[in-house]
Amino acid sequence: MKKSMVSIIMIAVAAVAISARQETAVIPAKISTDEVAGKIFERENMIETTHKSGNVTLDITTLLSSDKRFASGMYRSGKSYFEVTDPYGVDEFMYFLEGSVKLTSSDGTVQTINAGEAVTIPKEWTGTWDTEGYTKIWVIYSEDGSGL
Repeated sequence: MKKSMVSIIMIAVAAVAISARQETAVIPAKISTDEVAGKIFERENMIETTHKSGNVTLDITTLLSSDKRFASGMYRSGKSYFEVTDPYGVDEFMYFLEGSVKLTSSDGTVQTINAGEAVTIPKEWTGTWDTEGYTKIWVIYSEDGSGL
């Protein structure tokens, strides 16, 4: 094969490789100001769940890491109360945008987390969760990828 033909083939292969990288570009997962205000729940990947209690939740995952152990997103819930009798299962950071939640740990410790405050729940936590409703930004880590 002539030298010029080899050069053309090498350039074409490089262009395809660059194009493939651009198609699979990794970009940060942004939540815009409008989305924080609630527009995020209009995304196509929003999951709406109606629970047995009648409570409706809206959930958006904005990022799932390539190893499937870390995720982030936004969540909205109406009034709910539930007991966590088995360990929580994931380490979860939550920043409350609206509403509040009262967490009562198994030892009787009570914490109320209000809008503008954050809490991190360890995967070993057990207790009760009581709320009139809230919207939060969440970040979850799970060593085995469960619960994401």
